[in-house]
Amino acid sequence: MAERENGLGDFLRARRALLDPAAFGIRSGGGRRVEGLRRDELAHLAGVSPHYYARLEQGRARHPSRSVLDALARVLDLSDEARAHLAGLTEGSVSLVGGSRESETVTPELQQLVAGWPQQPAAVVGRYGDVLFSNELAQALTPWFAPGNNLLHEAFLNIHARTFYVDWEQVASGAVAALRSSAGSDTGHPRLLDLVEHLSARSDDFRRIWARHDVLERTSGTKRYFIPLVGQVTLSYQTFTVNEAPDQTLYVFFAEPGSPDEDALRLLSSLVEPVPSSQARTRRAPAGAGALGGGTGGI
Repeated sequence: MAERENGLGDFLRARRALLDPAAFGIRSGGGRRVEGLRRDELAHLAGVSPHYYARLEQGRARHPSRSVLDALARVLDLSDEARAHLAGLTEGSVSLVGGSRESETVTPELQQLVAGWPQQPAAVVGRYGDVLFSNELAQALTPWFAPGNNLLHEAFLNIHARTFYVDWEQVASGAVAALRSSAGSDTGHPRLLDLVEHLSARSDDFRRIWARHDVLERTSGTKRYFIPLVGQVTLSYQTFTVNEAPDQTLYVFFAEPGSPDEDALRLLSSLVEPVPSSQARTRRAPAGAGALGGGTGGI
């Protein structure tokens, strides 16, 4: 049965609440009952009818023109990624609740490639943050990269996360924003709903960050980890879309050449026993695979 979603209205309300009225010359005073801008104020700044804007937030108007979207994005000060997300929310307002959970498998060729990088931690991550495959060095970096784990689950619910991620708040916020980017307009997908419900029920921080409706597509970056065996390690990463399975993302981590971080990776690598690629661990997400389904909300 189709359930009608209002992702567009949820997004607009969340982003409107983050705006500072003073930045637009609006005196907040003491009588305001809402955070951020009011509906009519945003409509006025965007040059659209307050009645029409109210219909957008209520889900009664779902196909605004490009000019309206551009005006709203300008006032909301959206990034290019958030603008694309906003446009996507106008194109897919009806989602199916229920339905099948497709399997996610990593091809043997990609497994062999990733397993053959002894000096590069690498992992293939599904659409919603599940680790589908990883090499031994990635798992030496953290057991959370073992296939079958969900990286958002570990970031928010593992008691060691705030020690392991030196910049936990930044990492956690980025992971949630990447999850929204990965989900796109398909906000009613059962696997996404399961994951969000699972995390929301157990983490105040996840609920707080999810409510912001931030959007971020992860392509590259730098992260700082604390690993008991080698101490603090700073690694850069690049992401690559898997052409044979566009919902899968390959994460490859690397250290600055000649740095202590590179030495730390070498030490970790020396402690890893080589595993033939034919025996490397992978994960198939079976139908009905529980709350943690697959995506690019990787960490």
